[in-house]
Amino acid sequence: QVQLVESGGGLVQAGGSRRLSCVASGSIFSINIMGWYRQAPGKQRELVAVISSGGSTNYADSVKGRFTISRNNGKNMVYLQMNSLKPEDTAVYYCNANLLNGHLRVEDYWGQGTQVTVSS
Repeated sequence: QVQLVESGGGLVQAGGSRRLSCVASGSIFSINIMGWYRQAPGKQRELVAVISSGGSTNYADSVKGRFTISRNNGKNMVYLQMNSLKPEDTAVYYCNANLLNGHLRVEDYWGQGTQVTVSS
């Protein structure tokens, strides 16, 4: 069984910073892509940033230059440093991992989500 747990959400003022963390645990052989997605009220879930096991990254245009994704492969963790936050960044942020599990299957897993609220 694989579990992803996010932390670091909360209330922050516009222009402020916040760092999200996510740890993957359980029966994991290797993790390919890790990433962050978000879903605002009334909107579809969207990609924020992803990072490969080798460190290649990809960002949504709306967060480029403000957010930075990183990971610690040894700890099965992924981070999202969010700077210059805007009210439109308010959403539930979800961690995602594409990994090879103990059943030797490559599957996608999701965390339960962490709320980030940016006040104006």
